[in-house]
Amino acid sequence: MFALNFNNTAMHIFYSKAALIAYLKTIKTANSTIGFVPTMGALHQGHLALMQRSLKENDDTVVSIFVNPTQFNNPEDLDKYPRTLEEDVKKMRGLSDKIILYAPSVEDIYEGNTVSQDFDFDGLENQMEGKFRPGHFNGVGTIVKRLFEIVTPTNAYFGEKDFQQLQIVKKLVEKNNLPVNIVGCPIFREDNQLAMSSRNERLSADERKEASIIYKVLTEAKEIFQNSTPEETIKFVEDSFKNNERFDLEYFVIADESTLLPIDHKINDKKYRAFIAVFVNSIRLIDTISLN
Repeated sequence: MFALNFNNTAMHIFYSKAALIAYLKTIKTANSTIGFVPTMGALHQGHLALMQRSLKENDDTVVSIFVNPTQFNNPEDLDKYPRTLEEDVKKMRGLSDKIILYAPSVEDIYEGNTVSQDFDFDGLENQMEGKFRPGHFNGVGTIVKRLFEIVTPTNAYFGEKDFQQLQIVKKLVEKNNLPVNIVGCPIFREDNQLAMSSRNERLSADERKEASIIYKVLTEAKEIFQNSTPEETIKFVEDSFKNNERFDLEYFVIADESTLLPIDHKINDKKYRAFIAVFVNSIRLIDTISLN
């Protein structure tokens, strides 16, 4: 364990799972609850909102900061992912001195065998992100399962921006009988409605400003979808990006919210969601919106 002190307020930080597990044993009681917020750092207001909810709903809150190598299919993306532990600690300390931080090394997590476990998420892993990022959700499943085994949380909090990931984590818990409640939390957005993401820090000021087009197109697509076919809605989105030199649309999908399967027609009483991935230069941004 290591304690960082900012303005005379100590915060518990653990770099090894053995130390964290030992500490959690000393504070757990039969009726106490642990909230858990797994992150890859470069914290923003969306992450802090998850932590605030956990602090409100649980006796203790653990936050992990770990850039997980097995969920990156692009080595360059892994190398460029921001690592800002000192700044992250300051942000958490500003929120609460009661947060317990787990910031492990790759060795502590993977013990010299940095490979993913293979998972079957009943097909959820084959859509959208799974199509364009091979092996991504095996990496996600591997790290989330290991973190759950280390932290043994009562409740774990995930943002809905990564809605496909949220559904996959729920499936992971269901299929592995893990005793943790998964809580999905609303997307936090910047003033221009760009979904908050650690990747936003890599955008130039102009790119960040112009990236408001992503949510603007999503909201317009939602309106069009009410009185049009999925095909017509998809064409509108594709046309919206076709002549924009700064943005490259990777995919826009309208899917059943529970199965994540793309749809070609609407059925009453079904919940639908739109998913989008856009490149701004080499920076990949995703977003989603409920269509109901």
